[in-house]
Amino acid sequence: MNEMLTADGFDDAIIGHTYDIATSANRMIYDFHKCVEILMKDMTEEEAVEYMEYNVTGAYVGNNTPIFLYYHLK
Repeated sequence: MNEMLTADGFDDAIIGHTYDIATSANRMIYDFHKCVEILMKDMTEEEAVEYMEYNVTGAYVGNNTPIFLYYHLK
């Protein structure tokens, strides 16, 4: 079984994990919005979202790349 990769600095945004049987990959799941909140300690919301989209969710590091869950509140 492969080791899960984690996103540095976002431990408080972990909401779970999954196993992809097709690739035998363990993947950590993060709350995208909580990650943005964590980044907003040092930057604006716009900067935090841009950073997440370009540097974090846009980075593929193999089958164990973490998953970032987006959701819409009503």
